[in-house]
Amino acid sequence: MKENFVVSATPRTAQGKSASRRLRREGLVPGILYGGGAPAESIAINHSELRKHLQTEAFYSRILSVQLGQEAQQAVLKDLQRHPVRDQILHIDFQRIRADQTLRMHVPLHFAGGDVCPGVKTGGGVVEHHMIQIEVECLPKDLPEYLQVDLSRLDVNESVHLSQLTLPEGVELVELKHGNDASVAAVHLPRVAVEAEEVAETAEAAPAEGTTEAKAPAAGAAKPAEGKAEDKKTDKK
Repeated sequence: MKENFVVSATPRTAQGKSASRRLRREGLVPGILYGGGAPAESIAINHSELRKHLQTEAFYSRILSVQLGQEAQQAVLKDLQRHPVRDQILHIDFQRIRADQTLRMHVPLHFAGGDVCPGVKTGGGVVEHHMIQIEVECLPKDLPEYLQVDLSRLDVNESVHLSQLTLPEGVELVELKHGNDASVAAVHLPRVAVEAEEVAETAEAAPAEGTTEAKAPAAGAAKPAEGKAEDKKTDKK
């Protein structure tokens, strides 16, 4: 059963960096709620409550209920700013949704079968993830919580591309609409194994140390040994 996320927010009237700093000192996160054919509203949210929500992966790709005063508005998380060092949320943006309008959202990718695929189980390869999320376009009712990527059939040097993903009905991938059928994940041999194989091939191609190759004398070349023997016979006479 899907979890319903309710975000409690309060209106804020003070604007600017100084006002935002005061809110953060009070344990609040400044934010904005916009879109859906209504004016943008500046809001503030309890930092502890928001951080608790953000620990759940589904919060990033689920339709949320933003409780602002007596009104609950349906929205999605569109942007999040965190402090680069401290565990602090600096700002958050929510976009209202309408049931009859498509929206674009990034949803996480869940990978399955990587430990049993031929390339790993018998080929000695490792799985390399090229993406961890993907942007989808759909109506709000069709928004998936995540997309699953099946790796169970991959062999060494094989990959799964966007066009091979199984999509729920009504969901499209934005990258494919732009003609970009990128790789999502692949199986490759570990770098150490590849380097060892290259060294072995180089060693096989090079001649063994200490060996020389016999070369046939060039046509018409003099034979030094025979010439010296003739000189000695002449001297004796």
